[in-house]
Amino acid sequence: MSPPPLSDKFKELNDLKEKARLGGGAEAIEKQHKGGKLTARERLEKLLDPGSFAEVDQLVVHRCHDFDMDKKRVLGDAVVTGYGTINGRPVFVYSQDFTFVGGSLSEMHAKKIAKIQDMAMKAGAPCIGLNDSGGARIQEGIHSLAGYGEIFYRNVMASAVIPQIIAIMGPCAGGAVYSPALADFIFMVRKTSYMFITGPKVVKAAIGEDVTFEALGGADAHAKLSGVAHFAVDSDEECLKQIRNLMSYLPSNNMDDAPIMESADPPDRMEEELNEVVPVDPKKPYDVHDVINHIFDKGSFYEAQAQFAPNAVVGLARLNGRSVGVIANQPMVYAGCLDIDSSDKIARFVRTCDAFNLPLVTFVDVPGYLPGTKQEHGGVIRHGAKVIYAYSEASVPKLTVIMRKAYGGGYIAMCSRHLGADVVFAWPTAEIAVMGPEGAVEIIHRNELMKAKTPEEVKEITNKLVADYRNKFANPYIASQMGYVDSVISPKETRPMLIKALESFVSKRDLQPRAPKRHGNIPV
Repeated sequence: MSPPPLSDKFKELNDLKEKARLGGGAEAIEKQHKGGKLTARERLEKLLDPGSFAEVDQLVVHRCHDFDMDKKRVLGDAVVTGYGTINGRPVFVYSQDFTFVGGSLSEMHAKKIAKIQDMAMKAGAPCIGLNDSGGARIQEGIHSLAGYGEIFYRNVMASAVIPQIIAIMGPCAGGAVYSPALADFIFMVRKTSYMFITGPKVVKAAIGEDVTFEALGGADAHAKLSGVAHFAVDSDEECLKQIRNLMSYLPSNNMDDAPIMESADPPDRMEEELNEVVPVDPKKPYDVHDVINHIFDKGSFYEAQAQFAPNAVVGLARLNGRSVGVIANQPMVYAGCLDIDSSDKIARFVRTCDAFNLPLVTFVDVPGYLPGTKQEHGGVIRHGAKVIYAYSEASVPKLTVIMRKAYGGGYIAMCSRHLGADVVFAWPTAEIAVMGPEGAVEIIHRNELMKAKTPEEVKEITNKLVADYRNKFANPYIASQMGYVDSVISPKETRPMLIKALESFVSKRDLQPRAPKRHGNIPV
C-alpha cells in the first residue's frame, strides 16, 4: 500500500495547528470576550511586534487519565508559549488560556512555562508571563504542585539576571500567586483580575469575614494596600501597551545597558520655575512630582507603585535619553517621612535598578522615620534598615539631590555620601542636621527655656534660638565644608548638573573589592 500523498500530511499539520489556535473552542472564546478579556493569543498579538511571534510546544497535551480527563484534551494544554520581539528586541513569553479548564496548571502546562524560562535565560532576554488561570489542576494532584515548584525555582534563578514581568489578567489564586511575587514587575487589570492565597469562600469559612473578590485581591487592593502590584490598569489592551512601554526602560539582561533613546529635550535646559517649587516655609508641603517633571526628559517619568506608600515616589525616567531609577520623598504625605511601607517600596526598587544597571537618582526631603507604636511594633527599624542595606549594596552610579529637610537617620538612609553616593548636590533650601531646629532647641536649651517665667517669654526665646540654630546648622554649607555635599546648586541647574554627573559615572567601577560571601543578609 502506497503512503498518503505529501499534501495530506501538510493538511494534517494545518488542521492540528488550527485546532490548537481554537483553544477551548469558539464558545469558550466568546465567553472570554463577554467577560471583557482578550484570549491568550490575542494578548500576544497586541504585546509583540506584528508577525514576530514564534510558538513553541503548540501540540502539547496533558497526560492525566483520572477523573475522565483523558476525554478532555486540547492541543497546547491551556497555555501559549514562544518568543518574539518588542520594539525589535527579543523576549520570551507565555500566555495562559482560560478557555480550557480555566487555564489551570497541569504537569505539561508547567513544563511549557519552565521551558520558556530556560530559553529566556539561555538567550539573556526578558521573560513575560500573562496569567489567567484558576490555579493548580486538582485532577493532577502532586504533579501540578511539582509544576509550580519548577516554575518558582526558575523565577529565583532568573532573578537579577533577566527582567521578569508578569501581568495578572484574570484569576490568580493559591500557589499561583508566588511566581508573580518573585517577578520584577507586576501588572493587574481592574475588575477582571485578582490575586489571593485563599478566596472569599475560604475566608468566610475560616474567620467569618465577608469580602468580595475585588476587595480581597483586586487590582486596586494590591496596588494601594498590599503593594504587590506595581501597576493597575483598566483593560487588557492598556496592560499590554504599558508592558511595551516598561520594556523601553529596561536592558535585556544584567550584562546589558538599557536602550538609549534619542531625546529632543536639551541637556542644558534650565527652568526658573524650579527655583519656586520648594516653599520658603520649611513646614509647607509641595508635590515632588513637580520637581521630577521639571528635571527629567519631558514626559519620560514612569511611576511605579504610585498608589502604595505615597510618602515615597519611585519610578523610571530618562536623563538625556538614558534610563535611570528615580526615588524621592513626597512632602505631601506624612511630610515625606519614611515608614514601614515606604521603606519596603524604596529598598525593593533600588535593588531592582541595581540588578539591571540603572543609575539611581534620589531626591531628599525627609524629616526622619515616622514615629509611633504602630510603626515601632510593626518593625520600622527592621524595614527602615532595608533602605540603608539597598543603597549601600548598590554598585550603579548613585546621584543624590538634597532639596530641603535631611534629618537624622533619614538623611543617612536616603543615599547619603556615607552610603556610597557618587555625587551629592544640595539646594540652598537644604537643611542637613540631626533633627529639626525646633526639636534640637528643646533638647539643647531645655534648662534655659525652663527658666522663662511666662509662655510669651518661652515663645520669644524659642523663636530666637530656632532662628540661630537654623542659621548655624540647618543649611547645606556645613555639610559642604566637610565634603559630604559636593556642590550647592540652584534648583534650576539640577538637570544639566545631573546629566554631567551621569555621563561622568556611566562607566563606574567599584575600586574597593568586597569581601567574598555567598550573599548578604538583608533584614527581610
